[in-house]
Amino acid sequence: MQHWIFLSIAILSEVIATSFLKTSEGFTRLWPSVVVVVGYLLAFYLLSLTLKTIPVGVAYAIWSGVGLVLIALSGWIFFGQSLDIPAVIGLILIVAGIVVINMFSRTVSL
Repeated sequence: MQHWIFLSIAILSEVIATSFLKTSEGFTRLWPSVVVVVGYLLAFYLLSLTLKTIPVGVAYAIWSGVGLVLIALSGWIFFGQSLDIPAVIGLILIVAGIVVINMFSRTVSL
């Protein structure tokens, strides 16, 4: 169970870091840049711990899928970026893929 907590925190750290990339303005603003660097360091450290128990392909699929959806939502909520119908359908398909992996793949339960 601990590996799922590590993966969840890694994903959230990566999403926060990626969201702050925009506000760092090309690393010209100090505090947003610090959040980016610390967020990515924490994210990759926790991902490395996760990979001790979850296969890399499964962990990365979950990491990238959940991260992508959360980043899209972050852009929509915090930066007013629009999501058209094809984008929403694509995000739904990504979430469906993550659900299929978690519910039906025998490699996830390792």
